Amino acid sequence: MRNKRMMAYLPAYERKSKVFQGIMNAAGKELDQEDGQIEQLKKQLLIHTATWGLENYEQELGIQTDIHKSDEERRNAIIAKWRGIGKVDRALIQLIAESYAVGEVLVVFNHAITIYLLGVNETMTGIQDLLNSIEEIKPAHLRVQIVYVYITYGELGAFTYGALGNRSYRQIKLHDF
Repeated sequence: MRNKRMMAYLPAYERKSKVFQGIMNAAGKELDQEDGQIEQLKKQLLIHTATWGLENYEQELGIQTDIHKSDEERRNAIIAKWRGIGKVDRALIQLIAESYAVGEVLVVFNHAITIYLLGVNETMTGIQDLLNSIEEIKPAHLRVQIVYVYITYGELGAFTYGALGNRSYRQIKLHDF
């Protein structure tokens, strides 16, 4: 593709030359390949798009590389570790928990660290990684507990899940609609 642009810079009589066409084709392929490699490298600079570069982040943060985990699970652990640097408080634990959970999260400090997963599937991947991340930064005297919070059909009354699909879990739980 790039070879056509390069050919345009040549005088008209050289554009017809098989030698110059061959040189420009070869050079164009090389440059296109380099562009692709540069784009791949750029992706490794951002955690959310990194693939083979995740190992570098893990090494930097002292995280044991586990190639059996998905890239997403590894990214979550990296993000949680980065967020875990600083004063340990409810807001920090909230940030870490949100990096793993897909639904809403509520963190409460009450002689323990209680993480309420609101409407999150209990088979969510990375729950052990979440616990490990928190265990690593929390004060030793505090225990961590995870509570899954669900709404039952009985609590919905006359409503169906479909009718409430555009509401957040918290709005439904508090009947805030």
